[in-house]
Amino acid sequence: MHALRPLLRKSLFNLFAASLACAALLAPRAASAEALLLIEADSGKVLQADNATIPWYPASVTKIMTAYVTLKAVKDGRLTLDTLLTVSPTAASQSPSKMGFRPGTQLTVDNALKMMMVKSANDMAVVLAEGVGGSIDGFSAIMNDTAKKLGMTQTSYVNPNGLPADGQITSARDLGILARAFLRDLPEYEYFVHIPAIRFGKRVTGNFNKLIGRYPGADGFKTGFICASGYNLVASATRNGRRLIAVVLGASSGTARAVKAAQLLERGFAQDNLTWLRPSLGTVDNLVPVDASPPNLRDEMCGPHRKRPASDDDDALIAANGGATGSASATGGEAQVTFFTAGLQPPLMMKASELMASAPAAAEPVLVYTGPTRTGTALIAAVAADADQQAASKPRGKKSRVAKKPDATDKPKDGHKDGHKDAGKDTKTAAVKPDAKPEAKSSAKGDAKTDAKTAAKPAGSKHAATKHDAAAKPAEKPAAGGDQAAKPAKPKAATKPAAAAKPANNS
Repeated sequence: MHALRPLLRKSLFNLFAASLACAALLAPRAASAEALLLIEADSGKVLQADNATIPWYPASVTKIMTAYVTLKAVKDGRLTLDTLLTVSPTAASQSPSKMGFRPGTQLTVDNALKMMMVKSANDMAVVLAEGVGGSIDGFSAIMNDTAKKLGMTQTSYVNPNGLPADGQITSARDLGILARAFLRDLPEYEYFVHIPAIRFGKRVTGNFNKLIGRYPGADGFKTGFICASGYNLVASATRNGRRLIAVVLGASSGTARAVKAAQLLERGFAQDNLTWLRPSLGTVDNLVPVDASPPNLRDEMCGPHRKRPASDDDDALIAANGGATGSASATGGEAQVTFFTAGLQPPLMMKASELMASAPAAAEPVLVYTGPTRTGTALIAAVAADADQQAASKPRGKKSRVAKKPDATDKPKDGHKDGHKDAGKDTKTAAVKPDAKPEAKSSAKGDAKTDAKTAAKPAGSKHAATKHDAAAKPAEKPAAGGDQAAKPAKPKAATKPAAAAKPANNS
């Protein structure tokens, strides 16, 4: 009997592998494009891979490479976290999401990294790129050289922030390789990828990675969104000393990508006792790249069928059937997540979508500020000065309380000849010039909303900062990419003409 056990186990394994192969051949191809990858951080072993080697537009997950290159320069002694960088006119002109600092403003590498990774600030990505590489083109060359050395054979960069551009391409495979390299090569700096929130002056911005502070053990990395790519997320979590990395590309909403990542991670942590029964998928480096063009999801993500313009800060949490917004079925239904709430025995069982809908664990925002590195009373003074500058930049006019409802006839145009530039918000306001491109307004909404909500809570004011800023600040031409989009607003028809609208995340 003992002699038969190995044969029986091998037969069961072969049967299981054959069943999986048949199912893969017979299963219809998903109607909507999506790429999924789950790997072990230490070994690179692939636990799940769906479309993982199809080229994809990275959006703001590009900033993982920007942070990697910058921190490698710090580690190699070419600059320090205290090195002062200056905001150039090129950096200041970047599309939202951004900090909105004026040209000439100085800040440290440390603060610029924190603003870029939490707020997904496109201007800070350029500040870092110019500080390390001299220019966007110079830094992009370093990014591409680094990608080549790491074995990211499907990746090319033309900018440091992920705004839509020709040649800005990656894959789930390559992002898994990059995330592993970050943890392996820069362990002393990995706190940059799991900061829960930052406070600049009086404004608090939470991390757009919804797993941080919600999913047990979540400790990285970065979100991204443009219309062409859909909702992207590179996430990591550690449990019982085992760290997993999940990559989700092309999800239908900000919450859907977080739910999908939580499902992948949970299944990976639950697989320990069944690994012998599953066929080996090898390591992430050995996944075979697919020679194809990236899917363009702008009609699906930003078309007129959406009830509201898409952005990286998507609060659509739970569909009517109790599942997550987007397709939970793509991973075989929604798995239960064991969430160890404080002191509860037995642990509370929650669906991933319910977990993402819950409030994040309380955490003190990390202070960020302009100027040189400061501590003690000097730091307090610097934070107060930034807060005063914010207050001084706010107009004193009346707030507009009425926002224009989306017009069903407004359709986004794609000004890019190849059709993969980020689509914009499908609404128009009186503040927008007639020749403004509708497509250019989609990507800054998340930061404006998140900053406004978080900052408004402590004050107890019923008028959110988003309404105030959108109604009263001068307009800036929104951009065709980035992670978020500013929400438009216009004054009531009966009131006097107000100043043109400006995204709330620009000061």
